[in-house]
Amino acid sequence: MQNYSVDMQALGERIEESSSFIDDIFNELGKVIVGQKYMIDRLLIGLLADGHVLLEGVPGLAKTLTVSSLAQVISTKFQRIQFTPDLLPADLLGTLIYNQKEGEFTVKKGPIFSNIILADEINRSPAKVQSALLESMQERQVTIGDTTFPLDEPFLVLATQNPVEQEGTYPLPEAQVDRFMLKIKIEYPNENEELEIMRRMAKTGIKEKLKPVINPKKILDARKVINDIYMDEKVERYIIDIIFATRKPATYNLDDLEDLIGFGASPRASINLNLAARAQAFMEHRAYVTPEDIRTVAMDILRHRIILTYEAEAEDITSEDIIEKIMTTIQVP
Repeated sequence: MQNYSVDMQALGERIEESSSFIDDIFNELGKVIVGQKYMIDRLLIGLLADGHVLLEGVPGLAKTLTVSSLAQVISTKFQRIQFTPDLLPADLLGTLIYNQKEGEFTVKKGPIFSNIILADEINRSPAKVQSALLESMQERQVTIGDTTFPLDEPFLVLATQNPVEQEGTYPLPEAQVDRFMLKIKIEYPNENEELEIMRRMAKTGIKEKLKPVINPKKILDARKVINDIYMDEKVERYIIDIIFATRKPATYNLDDLEDLIGFGASPRASINLNLAARAQAFMEHRAYVTPEDIRTVAMDILRHRIILTYEAEAEDITSEDIIEKIMTTIQVP
């Protein structure tokens, strides 16, 4: 027992030291971004837990500004790719170009070869472009011609969808949506935030310069430290209970959900819930995961992984309603 407490103390000091840059990132981003703490939080969880983020929100909520600012602050390359119906996989990944002078093909790499990618309105492009992006997200590599190129680390894709305009779009299939660690919904700012945004932004030609706070290596080192964050077996069991309640609700006294859930969350959900909860603990400078960490990230991990029945849709029941019911029913350890 003595050794264990010493280990936890040493781990706590290590986490405290290696997570200090989190506050620096928030402080620096605060120079240009008002509010949006939730979006920044979730982007950092994706970055620290090596997962990608799907973001739903109407235009004009500072999505591009937030992502490009984050890339500046952590000193990484950033690319924004506007997805359109005429986009081709080669526009994203790159292609072979014939050099007449040399008499051979040379590789021209596409915008995917960056650290942080903003895939804007991903549902505006056909399936073959979506699958090219999702494949590179999963495999962390791109094949052009006969050559395979690894993508730079860290690699984070933030894909956006506009929830309002659905005409002429190509919705992402469920199996592909499952590859995103988190799906987040961005709301409008509150009155005070909007007032501050207006005061800052209603000026022409003035742009705040952000300075890098850390380098990409710091993020990669942080990922290794996050693997060591302690998670008690009771907390692990809590994750399993939540996931299994989406698959077999009746076993958890949730009989009324039985006819509303078509398919429950996949095993990716339990892996991602574990990783995201560790990243959440790291961001709070803690060496152990609490049930509250699980509850904080559960909605964003699960909302896109529960497939509803027609009955649920007919009754206007959303996956969020189902997750809330599960979270209030499952006993917290």
